[in-house]
Amino acid sequence: MLDIKVLGTGCANCIKLENLVKEVITENDLPANVEKITDSEKFMDYGVMITPGLVVNGKVLAMGKIPTKPTLEHWLKNMMEK
Repeated sequence: MLDIKVLGTGCANCIKLENLVKEVITENDLPANVEKITDSEKFMDYGVMITPGLVVNGKVLAMGKIPTKPTLEHWLKNMMEK
C-alpha cells in the first residue's frame, strides 16, 4: 500500500495536486492512503520548502510543482513495485 502525503497550505496548486493524486489512484486501482498536510512546520520534516509537495512512502517526489498525469502514474506504479 502506498503512503501518500500531499503537503500544501490550501493554495490552488496544492488542491490540484491532491485531486490529481486521487484521480490517478482511482483510475489505476492502486491501494493507497492519502493524507493532506497543511501545517507548514511539518513540511520541514520532509525537507519541503516550496509547496505543493508530494511524499510517497517517505520519499519526496515533487516540490514546488505539479507533475504531469503520466509522470505521476509512472511514479506511483514504480513505488508499488518497491
